[in-house]
Amino acid sequence: MKRKPKIVLPAKYILLILTVVCVAAMITSFTLNISGGPLNAVAGYVFVPMQRGINTVGAWITEKADNLKNLSDVMSENDALKKQVDELTSELNTNNLEQYELENLRELLALDQKYPSYEKVAANVIGKSSGNWFSYFTIDKGTDDGIEVDMNVIAGSGLVGIVTDVGPNYAKVTSIINDTAQVSGMVTTTSDNLIVNGSLQNMNENMVIEFSNLNDSDNKVAVGDPVVTSYISDKYQQGILIGYISSLSTDSNNLTKSGTITPAVDFEHIEEVLVILDKKQSAGE
Repeated sequence: MKRKPKIVLPAKYILLILTVVCVAAMITSFTLNISGGPLNAVAGYVFVPMQRGINTVGAWITEKADNLKNLSDVMSENDALKKQVDELTSELNTNNLEQYELENLRELLALDQKYPSYEKVAANVIGKSSGNWFSYFTIDKGTDDGIEVDMNVIAGSGLVGIVTDVGPNYAKVTSIINDTAQVSGMVTTTSDNLIVNGSLQNMNENMVIEFSNLNDSDNKVAVGDPVVTSYISDKYQQGILIGYISSLSTDSNNLTKSGTITPAVDFEHIEEVLVILDKKQSAGE
């Protein structure tokens, strides 16, 4: 004898039936104003957990909404702070640049006052030779500003070089550290003359240039003595600081001395210069 197949209702139908029963019970209870009894018990078992669940979900949604709002507020505040930081950084960079330019102008002013008897024009460096040193460079002033070949150029604390080429709005300067440069100098402590020779090799190795033909028969010249341009120089104005003696030795002829000079100018960093518009009137050096 065959068994009758078991009828199994799907869960969704069972849930639907229970829901209909509960709703019907609630309606009956409200309509007939029935309090207590099994209907209330059923409603308590069914709807109280449901209400708790709904409350829990609502609280979770509210919390997430609040968190999202707080996150949005934080992101907006973060963007505002980033913008403020960018503005302050830009302002700081501008202030630093202005301070740097002010210090450079003060340095030029001090140098201008150091040689008050010479008329000068300020210029900016706009190009230079390859390598670390400003042995040969270009400035942004030329004949339109009264600049001519053989005018002296100063910066920092002293002599930079001399104008060797000029155009309407530019000039080229050969500095005293260039291998081709030669300057008549004088030791200020003894008034003894010497010849200063540019040397890029010595600049690279020891940051010095060379001097020769120093007549110091009394042995009074010492390391640290200042050297300036000599009054016998043909192209360089008198009394401009070249540098300080860093070493000296007696030549093989026992009559003259040679050595090195530490330049007064930082030839690795030159941005602004002063061109002396007064030219020395005499024959070639």
